Amino acid sequence: MSQSNLEKQEAKLKQLNKKIKEEKYKIEQRLGKQIISQANLDYTNLSNDRIKLLAQQFSEFLKEKTVDH
Repeated sequence: MSQSNLEKQEAKLKQLNKKIKEEKYKIEQRLGKQIISQANLDYTNLSNDRIKLLAQQFSEFLKEKTVDH
């Protein structure tokens, strides 16, 4: 394969990785907004420590539900 083809493929791969990263970010944002909305959480009470605690509790809850099935 020529150098030019490799460079083109590398550029396509970088572009695809960027798209994947952007889509993951969008999903994370939508998920976070839905959780905050459904739980009626107040943004003023969401410090980094509180967010980490809630994420940990949510994760544990999901793990328990997965095991229960």
